[in-house]
Amino acid sequence: MSLTAPTGTAADLVEVWHSEPVLASSTPFEGIIFDVRRDRVDLGEGGIVTRDLVTHPGAVAVLALRTVEGVDQALLIRQYRHACGAQVWELPAGLLDVDGEPPWEAAARELAEEVDLVAGQWHVLADDVTSPGAFPETVRVFLARDLRDVPVADAHQRTAEELTLRPLWVSLDDAVDAALAGQISNSATLVGLLSAHLSRARGWATLRPHDAPWPARDAQRAHQS
Repeated sequence: MSLTAPTGTAADLVEVWHSEPVLASSTPFEGIIFDVRRDRVDLGEGGIVTRDLVTHPGAVAVLALRTVEGVDQALLIRQYRHACGAQVWELPAGLLDVDGEPPWEAAARELAEEVDLVAGQWHVLADDVTSPGAFPETVRVFLARDLRDVPVADAHQRTAEELTLRPLWVSLDDAVDAALAGQISNSATLVGLLSAHLSRARGWATLRPHDAPWPARDAQRAHQS
């Protein structure tokens, strides 16, 4: 059956953000950041099924890029993640947990708070839905360039895990090599690095405006309301 499926093009790869009817819903677990919701869903021909999902406010990540002596360098941070029990390499990132804050402004806030940087250029690199089967966290990865330091007087006072962040500038090529070698496991970081590498090879022609439409985010908010 799969071998006889039709052949398409990029124009055919359009996702349909539409929720099937929910007949009943409950919340078996309520947490600090996310809840677990249990829905009875009418799939039409597929019948009525029960599905658990994790509600989440969504997030942003930032690939900060600078050029030093002709070499493009990306800023990575190593941070302790208790759920993984590990120090992992990531892009600066954070939750969309401020009501009414546009995603690119949330990304700018996180960049300033986590690594003391301000960017003059913002573009959308890629969008990621972490695990659509159960954990539909939407993450938008931004490219930030034209960087400058946050004034010392305005620097964010870090606490908890942020207090031990280790920042490291790495050439984009080396970071991609590390990703392909299995040394980087964070999904948003992988998406950001690989997207940036491919976009650069295409003369950055794939970049989207900083405020480009985000259908997955809109659908997530409607689905969780």
